[in-house]
Amino acid sequence: MVKRIKLRTLFIGGLFLLFFIIIISRLFWYQVWNRDFWLDLAQATWSTEQEIPAKRGTIYDKNGEVLAMDAPAYNVVLNPKVIQTLRTNEKLVEKHIDVERLIVEKLHEVLGKPESELYELARKKRDSGEYHIYREVRKEGWMIEQEPYDELNAFIQEKEDEWKVNDIGLYLLKDTKRFYAKNNLAAHVLGYMNKENEPVGGIESQFNSMLQGKPGSIQYDKDRQGTKLPTASEVYTPAEDGKNLYLTIDATIQQYIQEAITGVYERYSPYSISVIAADPKTGDVLGMANLPTYDPNKYWEAATDLRNFYNPAIMSTYEPGSTFKIVTLAASVQEGVFDPNETYKSGSIVAGGRPIRDHNHVGWGTITYLEGLKRSSNVAFVKLGFEKLREDQFKSYIDNFGFGEKTGIELPGENAGKIHFQYAADIAAATYGHGQLTVTPIQQIMAVSAVANGGKLMVPHIVKKVEDSQTGEVQERAPEVVREVLKPEMAKQVSEYLEQVVADQQIGTGKAAYIEGYRVAGKTGTALKVIDGGYDTTRAVVSFIGYAPVEDPRIAVLVVVDDPKDYYEGGGFVAPVIFKEIVSKSLRYMGVPTSHQSGDEADHRDGQAVTLATTPNVQGLKPDAAKQKLAEKGIVFETVGSGNEVKRQYPEPGTKLAVGQRVYLLTQEPSQLKLPNLTGKSLRDVVELASLLQWEVKAEGEGYVTEYAISTKNNTKVVYVKLKPKIP
Repeated sequence: MVKRIKLRTLFIGGLFLLFFIIIISRLFWYQVWNRDFWLDLAQATWSTEQEIPAKRGTIYDKNGEVLAMDAPAYNVVLNPKVIQTLRTNEKLVEKHIDVERLIVEKLHEVLGKPESELYELARKKRDSGEYHIYREVRKEGWMIEQEPYDELNAFIQEKEDEWKVNDIGLYLLKDTKRFYAKNNLAAHVLGYMNKENEPVGGIESQFNSMLQGKPGSIQYDKDRQGTKLPTASEVYTPAEDGKNLYLTIDATIQQYIQEAITGVYERYSPYSISVIAADPKTGDVLGMANLPTYDPNKYWEAATDLRNFYNPAIMSTYEPGSTFKIVTLAASVQEGVFDPNETYKSGSIVAGGRPIRDHNHVGWGTITYLEGLKRSSNVAFVKLGFEKLREDQFKSYIDNFGFGEKTGIELPGENAGKIHFQYAADIAAATYGHGQLTVTPIQQIMAVSAVANGGKLMVPHIVKKVEDSQTGEVQERAPEVVREVLKPEMAKQVSEYLEQVVADQQIGTGKAAYIEGYRVAGKTGTALKVIDGGYDTTRAVVSFIGYAPVEDPRIAVLVVVDDPKDYYEGGGFVAPVIFKEIVSKSLRYMGVPTSHQSGDEADHRDGQAVTLATTPNVQGLKPDAAKQKLAEKGIVFETVGSGNEVKRQYPEPGTKLAVGQRVYLLTQEPSQLKLPNLTGKSLRDVVELASLLQWEVKAEGEGYVTEYAISTKNNTKVVYVKLKPKIP
């Protein structure tokens, strides 16, 4: 018996010892060996971390007008459990109030979502048979704007009061969405943010890493119900907001472009229209627009046709036609083989084993090369590029002007075009913009800008500067020169020849682009479309490219109209008309003075009287409204001061303006204003401005201000100016 008791005691003690060893081992495992894992697991239970979203950077035009920004938005959410509970509420049933029906009808009215889908959401159950407590009303109720929010919010408050409840099962959760302030303005440049808050196309996509910023976080300890513990410490990492981008786009010029192409698109129904406006001196893109297009705020409405999202200005390649003759002309002038007075036989020529004809098939007899340029003779340019320059020299200019390679513009999807010369006939055809040569609009505008600016091929830019929204630090992009393609004196000669294409109102093919008061250089282009492997003489890509004023180019514009209907009945002449409308408005908007005429700035041209503008009354208007009113009348103006209203104008309302005379808008009282920069202004401008600001003028010389100094004499403010004739 004693032995049995001892064995039993020993056995039980052994079990206790074994259990103790196991417990100690497990404690060691949890507390020491695997401590970090279990500590992290525990912390995950009582600790929570919330993300702090970063604000996406704002996109502005060059003048600081908002193009894209984050704005408040709201998401509509249903709680089926609450809705169905209220639906069976005895008090509401007694009053014949159908909660579900009223909510569905209101959402259908405001959001336009089908009632059948709304009923399905309001009755949604889990697998367990219980009603859901959270159902998003996608997509119609996702990221709604302020107006539908206000209507739904008023409905919620009204029904809560009427039904005597605190929750009707309809919620509006605050969020942010991307808002495009000017709707479809520059849509292809900007791109858009989709419903998943992902960037698609344009600046939004190309500069997403800059715009999106970095989200922050806040971490703290919580209790079982998820409430923050009062004694808990916080770990806070602030969000880094995205950077702001200032584009080179000018919203006003962009608007001029879109207005000009809309009417043509509606009348001639082309496959597409593309326009690019650029500053030829810097390569800055002032405007870029295409039709068809879309509204980034409602991008899904345009999803039925993918052409709406395509940006032909940088993605499309096409045979440029006669606008490419500018390259052949520039090469010929630079190499000394273009003599404007030399004659040749127009009509037809055999080059590379193939006959090539002028566009009228019979030509104009024996004419000079300058007349051939004005008439856009194919034969003239085959003789210049194919016979005189020859392949290697001609091809080197094509390469130097940037064709066959991407320009590097800061937009996604740029095409490089194609240069593929296999046969001699390919080179001959390329001299007048046909054959195995395709280009993009952005390449063309940069090439012609090189002629306009004195021979420098520039890198096109769409972003002017980047601003850190938190520090205020600004990084500005400087103009970039790729290479010099022409000597300045040669570029000037080419400009003068191209000016005659527009100025000659008898035979110039670009005469429809003529702008009264400004010197315009340009070239038309017509490239027959290739259909089923051959050229279709009834369908074409028509274009015009040019710049103004010739003596000091401020804007270059390319217009490309792809396949307009009624090509022979007028559709082939729309490109220079679009150019004229855009450039004439833009020059006046920019305050570019008219080109000074010979003699005493007479108010007659070729014996025909020039209609002088009368100044409208813009006093009391906002500066933008005043500028728009003056620009519409073709009046050059200048704003002086930083106020938000035009206090005075000079000359006074109703005054007949002389040719080239500008209107000055004062947005502050004269005593509060400083004298603006006078360099480059004429004596008349200086006298008018100084009189308006109550300054006395002392002038030396004639022409335009090269330097000036200011002083005070007997309590009178005096400005001393030196003038010299402008170098032609």
